[in-house]
Amino acid sequence: MTAQGTTPSFLRRIVAALASGLTVAVIGYLVSLLAFFVAGNSLADLHSFFVWPAVFVFLFAAILAIIGAYSRWYTALAGGIIVAELGALVGSTLVAVGAGHPFDAAVAQYSIGTLGGPNLIFAVAVVVATVTAGVAMWRLVLGRNAINPARRIALVRPPAETLANGELTHLERVPVDLDLANSQWDNYVSVLAQHGWDIREVPQANQFADSVFIEDAVVMFGKTAVIASPGAASRLGEAEDVENAVRRLGQRVERIELPGTLDGGDVLKVGKTVYVGRGGRTNSEGIRQLRMIVAPLGYKVVAVPVSMALHLKSSVTALPDGTIIGYPPVVDNVAVFDRFLAVPEIGGLAVLVLAEDTVLMAASAPKSAALIADLGYKVVTVDISEFEKLEGCVTCLSVRLR
Repeated sequence: MTAQGTTPSFLRRIVAALASGLTVAVIGYLVSLLAFFVAGNSLADLHSFFVWPAVFVFLFAAILAIIGAYSRWYTALAGGIIVAELGALVGSTLVAVGAGHPFDAAVAQYSIGTLGGPNLIFAVAVVVATVTAGVAMWRLVLGRNAINPARRIALVRPPAETLANGELTHLERVPVDLDLANSQWDNYVSVLAQHGWDIREVPQANQFADSVFIEDAVVMFGKTAVIASPGAASRLGEAEDVENAVRRLGQRVERIELPGTLDGGDVLKVGKTVYVGRGGRTNSEGIRQLRMIVAPLGYKVVAVPVSMALHLKSSVTALPDGTIIGYPPVVDNVAVFDRFLAVPEIGGLAVLVLAEDTVLMAASAPKSAALIADLGYKVVTVDISEFEKLEGCVTCLSVRLR
């Protein structure tokens, strides 16, 4: 069920890690040999002293790459310092023990002392090599966009086996075909991957029927992830795995805390304006907390009444140019929005921006898709009929990081 998209294979990541670690180790080794050889030392003695620190730097630097430390310059720098110090300490200790000295306090003191002596140049070379050549080699093997594919990452979550038991507010319950829902979800994820999104899958959560609607669990504001506080009791705890996922991606995490409630489906971002639906799932305290979190980030929160749909984005969404589109019968107050375009079908109000000129829409709204296409956008459609039975739409099924 997992869509690979542009995610590098595990084997390729291993190769990239080994190549990166070897690059860092060789640079540290050669710089140290050259520096001390120029000072009049024997190459044979220098090789004996620096070869083991270089070997351990190779191992530690490869591990550093595998755990994702190259995703940010500051984590690469911090990791490089740790790798350099550990490699020098362990390698120097091994050299001393190999020369016949027992491993005792004297050897430990000697190894630590080298960090301010001969291993200082080695450590500096390793740190510089890590944040330059090491990161460059990692990118080269994986592809230049492997670490940060223009922040085009899509978090998705497979449908729970209990999907049919999901919450309903404005629709009558009808049977949900789980096999068809799984097939439609696979196709949805495949479309994201085909349009350049790096797919990151959050583990399935069968105890949470609505967990496939991952958008409700977290809202992204640049590098800040705001963990939502669900307005439905059945969804409490749903965001835990989602929070772990955004943390692994290096995002700073903030939270909406009870008694505040806020669902991600009630949050519509248009530039630096954040429209937030005040309705059955999001309360005034949740909006207040969100305003306090995002104001320092340069965002302005505008509260919008929502009474005729489950979420704000069940009534309106936005085109890439900022135009708000919606189905008027389920929009409380059209005048709230600066630019509003009415669509002829309720399924056509939801658009997911794939690129500046491309949007994703539900196949259930062909007239709306034609209207948007007539505005000069490329429109891609997917069938999500089983999720629409549960008040879902194309935006609900993923969280996009840019």
